[in-house]
Amino acid sequence: MKIALVHDWLTRLGGAERVVIAFHKIFPEAPIYTLFYDKKFVSQNLPEAKIVPSFLQKVPNIKKLHPWFKVIMPAAVESFDLSSFDLVISSSHEVSHGVLTGQNTKHICFYHSPSRLLWDRGIEYIKDFKERGRSPFKISLIRLGQHFLRLWDRSASLRPDIILANSEHISQRIKKYYGREAKVVYPPVEINGKLALNSETSKKDYFLIVSQLYPHKNIDLAIEAFKKIPEINLAIIGEGPEYKNLKFKIENLKLKNVKLLGFVPDKELPVYYQGCLAYLICNEEDFGISPVEAMSYGKPVLAYKSGGAVETIKEGLTGEFFTSLTKEELAKALSLIQKNIESGKYSPELIKKHSEKFGFERFKNEILDIIRNLGYNYN
Repeated sequence: MKIALVHDWLTRLGGAERVVIAFHKIFPEAPIYTLFYDKKFVSQNLPEAKIVPSFLQKVPNIKKLHPWFKVIMPAAVESFDLSSFDLVISSSHEVSHGVLTGQNTKHICFYHSPSRLLWDRGIEYIKDFKERGRSPFKISLIRLGQHFLRLWDRSASLRPDIILANSEHISQRIKKYYGREAKVVYPPVEINGKLALNSETSKKDYFLIVSQLYPHKNIDLAIEAFKKIPEINLAIIGEGPEYKNLKFKIENLKLKNVKLLGFVPDKELPVYYQGCLAYLICNEEDFGISPVEAMSYGKPVLAYKSGGAVETIKEGLTGEFFTSLTKEELAKALSLIQKNIESGKYSPELIKKHSEKFGFERFKNEILDIIRNLGYNYN
């Protein structure tokens, strides 16, 4: 049985890429087709995988310029020759679900989300370009590009034989934009990794954020909230286009209780999870792997009450929610959960037990069951 994996691009380690890595662990012989990739990323995270890129790999500086190539991404993903494979598994947040397969090839698509820039965040995307001072002509071209990409995207959504969603939240979004039913298979989470000793994180006096640094993650909101509560500390781990802006904000506000740590290798993350008081989410997550990882160390989570967090966090048992994206509301919620922690409200054992339902073995078994139900005998 020949299997191929397909993913949009491989340049930065996020939740979607962690799922691809998990698929590779299950199907180590399957080549990974992707629009383009970063050699350093692949060597660190998928060193044994066979990577097959599209023609976009030849575009100079494609890692930074790829937003301007979205209009030709459908042609790039359709250029893959998958005719020799029995099964194709696509991991899609942009265009991978649109691969072309043969009559006898089965296609399973694992959706991280329908494209946010085409659907639910499409208007915000245009507003962002206006705020950057783009000309009306360029804005019109972007609108036109979005229109044609939506037509292709909706058509491409009919191509997979089976659709999987990473949460009920995403399943509902798939139903709204594509009109298709999706089975929920929660992403795999690394449960209870090995711990290491580190004097800098042994005090357990800080809240933790592990995230790619993009505007919609609302990390700036967290920084502003911690300005109002200088007695509570925050550690931010991650990299992305907002890094410089966030660093400037912390320095400008002269915050001693907020540390921006940048990129931290996976093998070092357990130290920070083990050392924190609680984990913090300030945005709507499609699923949210990092907060579940934090729970696997017995840590409660404070999250904005929306998206996948509602499915992974049990209010009052494994964490708490806040309902308004304001610094005042967040600061109030932070003070409350800290008091709850100090009073011993949360059971680390119960929180750890809850996280186990999202582990890798559960993910592997669910995927293999789906494949067997298609008539394939894969062991």
